[in-house]
Amino acid sequence: MKLSEFKNTISKISKISFQLENGDLIPPHFHITEIGFINKRFIDCGGTIRNEKLINFQLWHAEDFQHVLNPKKVIEIITIAENSIFSEDLEIEVEYQNSTIGKYGLDFNGNSFLLKSKTTNCLAEDQCGIEISKPKVSISDVNKVDSNCSPGSGCC
Repeated sequence: MKLSEFKNTISKISKISFQLENGDLIPPHFHITEIGFINKRFIDCGGTIRNEKLINFQLWHAEDFQHVLNPKKVIEIITIAENSIFSEDLEIEVEYQNSTIGKYGLDFNGNSFLLKSKTTNCLAEDQCGIEISKPKVSISDVNKVDSNCSPGSGCC
């Protein structure tokens, strides 16, 4: 989710909640302890130099059960960050600690912001000897003709 989408969504709701993919809700007394701009410059295993930019939110909670952030306060915090740290409309990555600090993508399900698990991947599969999987096709499907594409029609 990009920052503009987050701001648009948060401006239409009265209460903010975050939920992990397994359905667990982040306690409602969470804090957003950081909003930052991350510019990651790196080289992949194939030798390509890459640059990744994103907005980072860090969520945390303590035993201050009365603490509840409202959408207006979160927009105020984002505005301060936009005026002093970043101005680009970038993807948001959320840090949240379970057994260790996890990094998550962000989505919205109509009620809560969903922390979507992120995974690692090789960015230079063709140079690392990783076999790129090809889609499996059944021989019986090869002769089936799409109703919108007939032989000689030029559609393929």
